[in-house]
Amino acid sequence: MYPTSCDARTVLASIPMAKTVLIVDDNALIRQALCEMFKREADFEVRGEAENGREAIEKAQQLHPDLIVMDLSMPVMNGIEAARVLKGMMPTVPLIIFSEYSDVFFEKEARSAGVSALVSKSEHASVLVGKARALLYHIAA
Repeated sequence: MYPTSCDARTVLASIPMAKTVLIVDDNALIRQALCEMFKREADFEVRGEAENGREAIEKAQQLHPDLIVMDLSMPVMNGIEAARVLKGMMPTVPLIIFSEYSDVFFEKEARSAGVSALVSKSEHASVLVGKARALLYHIAA
């Protein structure tokens, strides 16, 4: 027996669409590594890349990603400044700061800017992917 079009729609509707990610880092090698990592995950699609905060804002307006992963220390506009603008424009889009810097002051500043999560670059890549899934699918990380 062949499925009816209604049955086919039900099956397709149960398959989650990939969540789109904007990757922001001034280091091209890190951007490339993050893109490759998210591309290997079936439930993520890299929507675009940016190399500083100002470019991240422009790309986010054009591409409407589901998630933004951004470095803290970048030229032109840093991650905290960009996060403030992005949260004003896209308040429901989770924003993860992926940085080598971590201290109490930075964490407090990032949270007040609207950052959803902070992940150290010294952490295993699975931590970043786990945080991304937790934020997007509302599950415990």
